[in-house]
Amino acid sequence: MKKFILVILLGVFSLVSAQNASERVKHFNLEKGIAISGYDPVAYFVANQAIEGKDKFATTYKGATYLFFSELNQQKFIKNPTKYEPQYGGWCAYAMGEESKKVEVDPETFKVIDGKLYLFYNAFFNNTLKSWNKDENNLKAKANNNWAKILKSN
Repeated sequence: MKKFILVILLGVFSLVSAQNASERVKHFNLEKGIAISGYDPVAYFVANQAIEGKDKFATTYKGATYLFFSELNQQKFIKNPTKYEPQYGGWCAYAMGEESKKVEVDPETFKVIDGKLYLFYNAFFNNTLKSWNKDENNLKAKANNNWAKILKSN
């Protein structure tokens, strides 16, 4: 009987986890389930540059798939995924702070602040990282608040 109850509880937990993952990633910037357009999230921290990941080093975390340049980077992510995931679901940090909008990013335009990865839109002569840098503290506070509201709006 104890085994039966344990199996039922594990099933319920798996269902809840799957639902939480699908709710979470519906707000993320994913292309066919792939985060950061396939760029390695760990590389931003260890190499201070945007490096494209490889399909053979793929890991899915809470519904989002991340690609890595190396097995070492993949293992670092697996040990601490929340450290490496981009802020605001991978959407443009500036747009999240300025307008509470989900705007695409250029994965090669980024900034690591206090151990967190922020990505930015950079196209058509509009590099939002430059605007972010002019009012970073204010925009970051607004973006954090706006992102929390988006996640609660499930």
